[in-house]
Amino acid sequence: MIGLGPYVALGAVLFAIGAYGALTRHNPIAVLMCIEMMLNAANINFVAFSSFGGSIDGQIFVIFSLVVAACEAATGLALVLGVYRNRDIQEIGDMHLLKW
Repeated sequence: MIGLGPYVALGAVLFAIGAYGALTRHNPIAVLMCIEMMLNAANINFVAFSSFGGSIDGQIFVIFSLVVAACEAATGLALVLGVYRNRDIQEIGDMHLLKW
């Protein structure tokens, strides 16, 4: 049986990759994907801890986290598409042009 360590290590690696991508990307859709990767890395850790702890509290929290992540992705994608359609801005660095 696989212990808790590999699951926590996998979650930490995925979280680090997502954080690096979110901080270095210029494309807003890639940033949203990296944030989703970070949320899923946290979900892996929640499921692993709840599985090894013997309760389902972490798995219930993951369901709520997935709902929030879906709402965040839909709202973020709608905002990105709205900015692209109105201003033809494709990079995060050009968002400062939205000031009055």
